[in-house]
Amino acid sequence: MTDLTTFIAGLPKAELHVHHVGSASPRIVAELAARHEGRSPVPADPDALVDYFAFRDFAHFIKVYLSVVDLIRDQQDVWLLTHEVARELARQQVRYAELTVTPYSHVRRGIPAPAFCEAIEDARKSAEADFGIVLRWCFDIPGEAGLPAAEETLRIALDERPDGLVSFGLGGPEIGVPRPQFKPYFDQARAAGLHSVPHAGETTGPETIWDALRHLGAERIGHGISAAADPELMRHLAERRIVLEVCPTSNVRTRAVADLAEHPLSRLVEAGVPVTINSDDPPMFGTTLNDEYAVAARLLDLGPQGVAALAEEAVNASFLAPAEQQRLRTEIAGYLATAAG
Repeated sequence: MTDLTTFIAGLPKAELHVHHVGSASPRIVAELAARHEGRSPVPADPDALVDYFAFRDFAHFIKVYLSVVDLIRDQQDVWLLTHEVARELARQQVRYAELTVTPYSHVRRGIPAPAFCEAIEDARKSAEADFGIVLRWCFDIPGEAGLPAAEETLRIALDERPDGLVSFGLGGPEIGVPRPQFKPYFDQARAAGLHSVPHAGETTGPETIWDALRHLGAERIGHGISAAADPELMRHLAERRIVLEVCPTSNVRTRAVADLAEHPLSRLVEAGVPVTINSDDPPMFGTTLNDEYAVAARLLDLGPQGVAALAEEAVNASFLAPAEQQRLRTEIAGYLATAAG
């Protein structure tokens, strides 16, 4: 049997919770910072980014994240970022990724919505041809920017409707950003055929998750780890098969949990809650999707078969067409059988 690290490295995967700008590698961030030197606090030295990405708390993480967003100034920057994110994911044998994109943040910085969507779509098609990875988009409301951002995000989603768009999300800080206020926007997005995948229960309690379910029609929950504090909620998630997109290292780096030993992943799994393993903002958190699978394997005491089951769960929870899901499940099963032999 192949050792677990090697097994994970070669395992075909789907990534369901990974942010567009948050996936920019140090090389790309440094290149963008150098291009805009003197107009940004982001260091142009990749080594200095390690200290720059040392987050004190979730609010500090948001501040740093937005400073990197500020580096994306034009259509070329958007294309480069998107294509390079796909390259890094493909190197980890990610076959399919739903990338969380926040068009509002770029449009308000001067990139027209049609140009932004053209850039991500062109990069998506190039990445599939170049790296064999399929990308889809979740258009995400930055919650800290309030209802104007929700209105603009919905407008861009419905007016531009890029071919890769499959879902509608809500990110940013949870504290002070009630979920129910976004209901009209999620209602319209869902009516237009987009799936609902808001963040909830990362830095707030279970009630935020309940709100996402009751008011936003959430089909999956971004993070959702505070569900572990509510047995009734865990039963609800388990019975309805509502998947949590869990990102263990992210939760530690943003101080949502104190350390991995306290992470509730095992409690959620023991309660029957379906979970997927994801990387969130991997370069910023010093991780990769492969690393997150290794963390999950330790926390859940899994061998190759259990890790492969996690990969299958991500495929099942994805918004891939059924035939494409089956093709990827078959590839995972074939890889497991080969590795076991």
